[in-house]
Amino acid sequence: MKNHLLSYKNSTIGYYLFGNGPELVLCFHGYGEDGRSFAFLEKYLGDKYRFIAIDLPFHGNTDWKPKEDFKSNDLEQIVNEILRQNNFKPLSSDFKTTLLGFSLGGRMALSFYELQQPETINKLILLAPDGLKVNFWYWLSTQTLPGKKLFHFTMKYPGWFFAFLKILNKLGFVNSSIFKFVNFYIGDKEARELLYKRWVALRKLKPRISFIKSRISRLNTSIRLIYGKHDRIIIPARGEKFRKGIEQQCSITVIPSGHQVLHEKHAEEIASALLH
Repeated sequence: MKNHLLSYKNSTIGYYLFGNGPELVLCFHGYGEDGRSFAFLEKYLGDKYRFIAIDLPFHGNTDWKPKEDFKSNDLEQIVNEILRQNNFKPLSSDFKTTLLGFSLGGRMALSFYELQQPETINKLILLAPDGLKVNFWYWLSTQTLPGKKLFHFTMKYPGWFFAFLKILNKLGFVNSSIFKFVNFYIGDKEARELLYKRWVALRKLKPRISFIKSRISRLNTSIRLIYGKHDRIIIPARGEKFRKGIEQQCSITVIPSGHQVLHEKHAEEIASALLH
């Protein structure tokens, strides 16, 4: 697995290349991870696929500099530059790609699919994906002026938020998994600063689900959803709701896992989704 760097605008984009197969897979990792999260797939599928795993803004080796938000067309241009840098053919009906996204990366994959010419995408594999439903707290914190001000204040002075969250947890409005998840990313100052930068930078990537479903149905795009049975962060019910109306193209697999679906112990299920 080789690490590469790409200059884009005034930023540096990190990405990984691995596998030697004839088919291309674009990989988008989850929050707080990087492209190396997909490394184990080389052992199982490296002879069938060539993987490109991109570090998202403020993750891994990607140093995102622009003051502007990261948008879908940035993602498209970065992918095209990576293909050119490594002498791949441009995406087309003759050279398609499969999109593989985990959690936050699911939102990236959906945004990329929405923007692409339809004949360039072979299938979508989404693991416990973000983006199928608008998260109220994310929307409030990044899309509204009062919410953005409160979010900025909370990242500097999080004490009141922890007290409020504890009350919600005791009253049963916030489950223990989400409570621990939030506490992990807000309790530490450095993690808190990264959370703010990441959320704000990626706020413009908002896949239009109704449009995407219409395109999937019209083009008969294959989509595979994999969820963890014990996931309390992104629950399988979201996938079931998304699947309505596109049952012929979309399948759901629920595996014995929590949120961390992207793990070598689930390689068989992920490989099956890619191969079939």
